[in-house]
Amino acid sequence: MSSLALLTACNSGDPVYSSFGQEAGSLLDTGTFGNATMNNTQIMNGEKQYAYDLSSRFANEVLTTVNFAFGSSQLDSGARDTLREQAAWIRQFPEVRFRVYGHADAVGSSGANQALGLQRAHAVVNYLATQGIGKSRLEAVASFGEEQPLIVTEGRERRNRRTVTEVSGFVGSHPMVMDGKYAQIVYREYIASGTAKSHWQSSTTLTTGSN
Repeated sequence: MSSLALLTACNSGDPVYSSFGQEAGSLLDTGTFGNATMNNTQIMNGEKQYAYDLSSRFANEVLTTVNFAFGSSQLDSGARDTLREQAAWIRQFPEVRFRVYGHADAVGSSGANQALGLQRAHAVVNYLATQGIGKSRLEAVASFGEEQPLIVTEGRERRNRRTVTEVSGFVGSHPMVMDGKYAQIVYREYIASGTAKSHWQSSTTLTTGSN
């Protein structure tokens, strides 16, 4: 009987069971674990669905993944290019929070890979911060170490040595969010030329000079 119940749950689309076949950090967390009251509120006011929609849009419009050399958390030129694109997108959505997941390949001990994944996630957060993104919006930095490979192998695999940046929710204190204008945020036009790095650097210079 218990086997039948388990099979039924697996085939029912239950997120608890279906999540075992998915990569952590590949899509927005369903919220099954955590504060039940907050989860119910987000579902009722539509915030969770809008966050999911925006997460999908972010993944469609920019590269969300950067890769690393073996045993390293240093960002190479390609990673920095990708993160500048991410930052340009993020700057145009000040109402949105993001999460960075760090990963490693399977070479080495689990503890070392867990730490390395976390270092990679921190490297991404720190770089995004240099591009004008407040760290208060880059929350819940997480590491899954070697546990979530894209390519299943015991050897070295660059595609497994990565970070993934995702939409995690909305800034609760922002006026747009307080008014519940989630749809306006999700469907706001993204104009890359409107966030030229030179413009941001000029603003930063002026701000820095006044301190």
